[in-house]
Amino acid sequence: MTTRAVHPKHAPQSSTPAPAPVGARAGRHVLTAVALAATVPYLALKAAWLSGSRIGIPDGSVLLEAGPFLTVANAVTLAMDACVILLVLVLTRPWGLRTPAWMLTVPVFTATGLLTPILLGFPGQLLVRALGFGDGPEAAATREPFLDSWVFIVVYTGFTVQGLALAALFVPYARRRWGRRWQGVVGERLPSPTGVVAAAAASGALVLGAMFLYWAFGGTAGLDAEQAEAHSAETAVGSLAHATCALAAGAGALLLARGGALRAWWPLGLAWVGAAATLAWGAWLLVASLGPQLGQGEGPSTAAQLIYAGQMVTGSLATAALTRFLISRRES
Repeated sequence: MTTRAVHPKHAPQSSTPAPAPVGARAGRHVLTAVALAATVPYLALKAAWLSGSRIGIPDGSVLLEAGPFLTVANAVTLAMDACVILLVLVLTRPWGLRTPAWMLTVPVFTATGLLTPILLGFPGQLLVRALGFGDGPEAAATREPFLDSWVFIVVYTGFTVQGLALAALFVPYARRRWGRRWQGVVGERLPSPTGVVAAAAASGALVLGAMFLYWAFGGTAGLDAEQAEAHSAETAVGSLAHATCALAAGAGALLLARGGALRAWWPLGLAWVGAAATLAWGAWLLVASLGPQLGQGEGPSTAAQLIYAGQMVTGSLATAALTRFLISRRES
C-alpha cells in the first residue's frame, strides 16, 4: 500500500482501448510512412560502406584505413537504425499494445536519448550556417578529410525526421496504454532514498551543464588539442544541446521526487527526455573514446572521458528517480 496521493483521474481505465478516429488513423499511416522512409538514407549508406563502397568518403579520409573496428561499428549502427523499423511497427500495429512494457520502453528510451541532442542541435547548426557563422571553406580545407559534407546533411536530416515521427507515434500510443501514469498532479514526495538519488542527479546535472556551457563559449580546459582547435559556432550549438539535456534530467528528477501540485506530465517529460539523452550520449561518447582513434590525434582527454562518465552517472540517477515515480503510479 502506498501513501502517494492519487489524483481522481488516476482511476483504472478499460483494458480495451477505444478505436482511433479515422483522421487519427490516416495521420498515423502518414507518420509511419515518413518514419520508415527516413531510415532509408542511413541504412543505404551503411550497407554500401559494408559492401566496400566509398560513396561519400573523400580521398585521404582516415575512414579508408580504419580497419575492422569501423566495420563492426558500421554493422552495429546499421542494426540500431534498422530497429527503428521494428519500433514503428510496434507503435502502429494492433499487436503492439500487447508487447511487454520493457521490450518497448527500453528501445524507445534509447532512441529518445540518441535522437534528442540531434533534434536540438542539428537545426541550430543549420541556422548558424544560414546566418553566416558556420565554418567557412578555408576552415574546412584545413581539416583532415573525413566525410563529404552532403553525408552529414542527409544523415542528420534523416535522424531529425525519424525523431519527430517516432515522438508523434509514441505519444498517442503511450496515452492509450499508460495515460493515467502522467495524469493529474505529481502528488506526494517520493521516499527519502529516491530524494537523495534525485538530488545527486541534480547536482551532477549542474556540473555537466556548467562544463558544456563553458565549452560552448570557447573554454578549452578538459579538451584535447584537436577538440579545442575544432571549436566553432556549430560545435557550440552541440555543447548547448548537451547542457540542456543534462539540466532537464536533473530538474525533472528533482521535481518528480519532491512532489507537489505541478501537472505530472511535464516534469515526467523533462526527466524522460533529459535522462535518456544524458545517459545514452554519455555511454556512446565514452565507448567511442575508449576504442581505436581515427587519424593522428590522441583521442579525447581523460577529463573529457570523465565528463562522459559523469553523463552516464547523472543520466542513470535521473532514470532511477523516474522509474521510482512510475512505479509509484502503478501502485496507486
